[in-house]
Amino acid sequence: MKAFLILEDGTVFNGTSIGSAREVISEIVFNTSMTGYLEVLTDPSYAGQAVTMTYPLIGNYGICYKDMESLKAWPDGFIVRELSRMPSNFRSESPIQKFLLDNDIPGISGIDTRALTKILREKGTMNGMITTNENYNLDEILPKIKEYKVTGVVRKVTCEEKYVLPGDGYKVALMDFGAKKNIAKSLNDRGCEVTVYPAYTSAEEILATNPDGIMLSNGPGDPKECVEIIEEIKKLYASNVPIFAICLGHQLMSLATGADTHRLKYGHRGANHPVKDLRTGKVYISTQNHGYVVDESTLNPEVAKAAFENVNDKTNEGLEYIGKNIFTVQFHPEACAGPQDTAYLFDRFMDMMKKED
Repeated sequence: MKAFLILEDGTVFNGTSIGSAREVISEIVFNTSMTGYLEVLTDPSYAGQAVTMTYPLIGNYGICYKDMESLKAWPDGFIVRELSRMPSNFRSESPIQKFLLDNDIPGISGIDTRALTKILREKGTMNGMITTNENYNLDEILPKIKEYKVTGVVRKVTCEEKYVLPGDGYKVALMDFGAKKNIAKSLNDRGCEVTVYPAYTSAEEILATNPDGIMLSNGPGDPKECVEIIEEIKKLYASNVPIFAICLGHQLMSLATGADTHRLKYGHRGANHPVKDLRTGKVYISTQNHGYVVDESTLNPEVAKAAFENVNDKTNEGLEYIGKNIFTVQFHPEACAGPQDTAYLFDRFMDMMKKED
């Protein structure tokens, strides 16, 4: 079946329908990872977006459900150059086409994803429509495409009620703004008892349990939309509990302490982004998925200082908070699939909780 990707600037790509045949309007972004497409598809941070994979062949090792980062797929759509329908991998449990159908994810293959990515890099992230309707009318649909906004996505992806992952070590409260499974697993593997809380849980409820540490997770959307959550994070900041924050959590902590965030032209998404630890000067390869960034020029030097920077564009990738047991990063130290270079940050968090004993 034919499918079409129509961008808000009027550019049209012709291809073949993959997954669900339903029509969708979404924000079109690109990911530069060569592997890890299942982790991308199940990352809640992609809620409200359709993902373009820049690597030309996707699906060649199939689907292994143990690798999912959440219980379902979250992107609005999936865009690839070529979809492999015959996976070759001893761990594969199904082809990617079945996964897309089972999760009702519409997509398109057979388009020039390199050309699409160049458009998004030159013009910036833009909205688009994936449709199988061959009789589309640009004059009618372009205004609808331009109107689309990513809103309410944290409430959409967070857990409905708190739950506990047992452990015999430190008690960690994990705020679920769209948490990837491997954040909790990284803490569990270090012996922590992890209690996962819905995004809109009050700071009072969390602090009443006397946690040894608090984890603020990744998640989708514009951080400035999370007004209620930011107010609760202000209270968590005022406590003396050690806090480690990743991605959206990093942005929300900065907003809670008076800094600002802004949208990047086309974001950082992929498993090959170099970041520099400003404490040691060492460069690590990281996995990233974000469209917004902390504006370093708005930091109060008495509150926080830069801890990591992006080697490519010098944007902020992490903060250390002055006089507080708090540090935050923009990238994903729990990355799977992806480099494990920065997993040591979980050990740093463990050391912070140890000092509080």
